[in-house]
Amino acid sequence: MIRFCSLGSGSSGNALVVEIGETRLLVDCGFSVQELERRLARIDLSPNDLTAVLVTHEHTDHIGAAAPLSRRYGLTVYTSPGTRLAARDDRFASIQEVQADTPVEIEAAWVHPFTVPHDCREPTQFAISNGDHRLVLMTDAGHISPHMVDMADGAHALLLECNHDPELLQAGRYPPSLKRRIGGGYGHLPNHAATELLQRMDRSRLRHVIGMHLSSDNNRESLACDALAAGLGCQRDDIDIATQDDGFSWRTTAAI
Repeated sequence: MIRFCSLGSGSSGNALVVEIGETRLLVDCGFSVQELERRLARIDLSPNDLTAVLVTHEHTDHIGAAAPLSRRYGLTVYTSPGTRLAARDDRFASIQEVQADTPVEIEAAWVHPFTVPHDCREPTQFAISNGDHRLVLMTDAGHISPHMVDMADGAHALLLECNHDPELLQAGRYPPSLKRRIGGGYGHLPNHAATELLQRMDRSRLRHVIGMHLSSDNNRESLACDALAAGLGCQRDDIDIATQDDGFSWRTTAAI
């Protein structure tokens, strides 16, 4: 089975822990080292318990303190060549460059990086497998690509961006340029796009869907829940949402 838990999800910082046996991967490190240590302690872990760090892209709320964390704890960071080049601090203790659609083995985990449309150098999201079960992280994308649907097909757990409601975004306080960036094809997924992806993908093995990366200004949990429920054909109460402060607690891909 795969066990997974979010330490926080949103524009102020992102970090996810994925555990397969004794292999523990930190996906993104959008917090300071001190804050990450604090959040790991909430789930009875420390950075010394981590096997490696995966970084999706170079935006601060994702790469954050990945380099100083790597140096302090001797952790290898896995990321694309473009993300490494774009990082403000690339002084990692150890770096392993990954190529999109070329899976890499990290101890007990198979990690499959895949491309998404987002406004940065070379973004990759990740599908992580133990050979039997597969978890797919899919955030920071401006629109749903056919490849994203292919990667979501057959997943046991899908962590899916529901960043904004277009009407709230347009009526909100952001300047026009930022609204265009967020709502554009290389920005962030709106709620209705999450509905679309769920309707298009193979959901036959799906056990968990969790809404990720909600905007505190341009979305509401109720709207994101409605969008995911519409895609799944279930009730709103069946939907989980990751929060900025608390993320979400441990989940497992084991049969319920």
